Amino acid sequence: MSRFQMLSDTQWSLIEAMLPRPTGRPGRKFSEARTMVEAVVYRYRTGIAWRDLPEAFGPWQTVWTWHHRMATDGTWDRVLAKLTAAADAAGLVDWSLSVDSTIARAHQHATNTTRLTGAGSNYTNPALEPPDHGIGRSRGGLSTKVHQLVDGNGLPLVTMVTPGQTGDSPMFLPLMAHLRVGRDRGRPRTRPDAVRGDKAYSSRAIRGHLRSRGIKAVIPEPDDQKGHRKKRGSRGGRPVGLDAADYKNRNVIERHYCHIKQWRGLATRYDKHAVVYRSAVVLHAVIAWTRPLSSAAAPMPAQSQR
Repeated sequence: MSRFQMLSDTQWSLIEAMLPRPTGRPGRKFSEARTMVEAVVYRYRTGIAWRDLPEAFGPWQTVWTWHHRMATDGTWDRVLAKLTAAADAAGLVDWSLSVDSTIARAHQHATNTTRLTGAGSNYTNPALEPPDHGIGRSRGGLSTKVHQLVDGNGLPLVTMVTPGQTGDSPMFLPLMAHLRVGRDRGRPRTRPDAVRGDKAYSSRAIRGHLRSRGIKAVIPEPDDQKGHRKKRGSRGGRPVGLDAADYKNRNVIERHYCHIKQWRGLATRYDKHAVVYRSAVVLHAVIAWTRPLSSAAAPMPAQSQR
């Protein structure tokens, strides 16, 4: 496989039908969709400037136009929804989810745009560009935080982008609100079997939400919350239960973030707009889901006869 190509033919066949096609109307020559997608992947894998794309992909302006259009019209979100629905139908989704976030330092090329300070990001609709462009000032400087829900195999189901100083706990309910995996019949599935999270997600609101929906909470209790509960005596309630063996499986999301950071254009944010940067994270999730789906669709090797 060429260094300019990341998707196998089987992987490409899973998403080809959901990407833009020629309309048949006269006009400019329609660029090949596979070349454009591979160009976008190459740019984020290497972290180069758009103008430095190799000539093998054609004009960089065309690649950028494709990426921007698919980012703003939600193409990759629709592709991811189709893939997760197909994976769930094939029994490839592990519904013991894990939740966490990771920081991406914002490059100076991503921050030289007007940002309305003090305006919070729009958590309810990731398709809309927030006033702060998802960039905030944390201890490490200007940065962006990527929040995700992944299944038990570490494959992403929901992705949201916020400023770097945003806490993890306030983003849990918006993440759960966007969890929808379609099925052939009936309503989309929105309730996992369990949710694993670190101590940052230990709050009454989160535990109450999970309890009300019959979802197992695998979240440890911080020492300060333990102290407050013990001080109240019998009024503090019962100790929080924790399945320590199941909590060890939360490492799947940490390993998933290691895979994300291998794309240099995601480890460091160069995009000015949060919608564009988030779509690249979703594209990474799309490619991650095509691997198990392509393996499931691949024919089994013939057994040798003796």
